[in-house]
Amino acid sequence: MFAILSCVALGKVCAFYAPLLPGSLYGLMLFTLTLHVRIFDADRIKDSVVWGVKHMGVCFVPAGVGIMNHFDLIRQFGITIVMITFITTFILLTIVGLHYQRYANDQDENDDEGSHVS
Repeated sequence: MFAILSCVALGKVCAFYAPLLPGSLYGLMLFTLTLHVRIFDADRIKDSVVWGVKHMGVCFVPAGVGIMNHFDLIRQFGITIVMITFITTFILLTIVGLHYQRYANDQDENDDEGSHVS
């Protein structure tokens, strides 16, 4: 639990000094980085992560209440919101897919170069 809370706290500090992104996103990036460079052991924090994912539905209650409180805006701009969501999701998936194909092709070329014996 220390790993998660410390990354969230550092994310809030980052958001205070560099308010380009919300603190939770900075915290998530820091958490991912610390796992990647093995500052925190993934096996030791697995139980906390599983518990958080299991109870994640509680996090969406405030969003649901917000939607109900501003339903008149949803009614007025609902189609626009849905269209923007679909278009931006399509763009994001396309960009990620193209980058993945490029990365996979580069990996294949590197593997092929390493397998040639002269």
